[in-house]
Amino acid sequence: MSNIIKTVNLSKSFFFKKNLNILKKINIKIKKGELVALLGPSGSGKSTFLHMVALLDQQTSGEIYFEGKKTSVMNEVEKNEIRSKKISIVYQQNNLLSDFTSLENVAIAMISSGKKKDFANSAAKRILKKVGLAKRLDYFPGDLSVGEQQRIAIARAAINEPQLILADEPTGSLDQSTSKEIFSLFLKFKSQNRSIIYATHNRELADKADYKLKIIDGNIRRSNE
Repeated sequence: MSNIIKTVNLSKSFFFKKNLNILKKINIKIKKGELVALLGPSGSGKSTFLHMVALLDQQTSGEIYFEGKKTSVMNEVEKNEIRSKKISIVYQQNNLLSDFTSLENVAIAMISSGKKKDFANSAAKRILKKVGLAKRLDYFPGDLSVGEQQRIAIARAAINEPQLILADEPTGSLDQSTSKEIFSLFLKFKSQNRSIIYATHNRELADKADYKLKIIDGNIRRSNE
C-alpha cells in the first residue's frame, strides 16, 4: 500500500512566556486503508497533530507529505482543494448547524466543494441511509440524540469520499453502545481503502485499530500494545 501521509521531522512549538515544544521531530507513515488510533494524555498534542495533518495548522518545522506531495510548497488554493475533497475531520463537538436539517447539514459539505444542490441532496440522502438515518432527513440537530448528531457529522465528513478521515475524540461524549456504532462506520470506510486516524481515550476502541500511535513527551511512537 502507498502512503497517504508521511511526516519528516515534523515539529510544532508555541510561545507562552517561554517556548513550548509540543511535538518534536515526528517521523511517521500512514498507508492507504489503515485504521490508526492516536493516544496520549490531554494536552499532549493529539489535536495539534491532527490539525497539521489536515492542513489547518502550520508546523514550526519539518515536512508533511500528502499522497507523496510536499505540502509546504503548496499554495492556499492547492491546500483548499485537498481539504475540500481529500481530507475530512470529525470533532467530539459535532459543529452541526442548528437551523439546518440533517439533510442540509450533510449536503452543504458537497455544495461547498462546488457540486450542484440537487446532486448534493441526492448524495446526502444515500449516505444518511448508510448511517441509519434515512428517517431523520428533515430533523434538526436539537431533535436528535447525541449519537445521531455524531452520525450526521460523520456522514458530512464522508460525503465527498475523502481519502483521509481524521477524528478528534469522536466518541468522547457518547455511551459505550453508541461509541461502538460510530466505530463501525470507521470500519466501513476502511473497507473502502480510506485511511482513518482517530484520537481516543477509549482503550477498547483503540485496541481495534490496525496499530496505535502514542504521543509521549512530544514524540510519537508506533505501538501494537
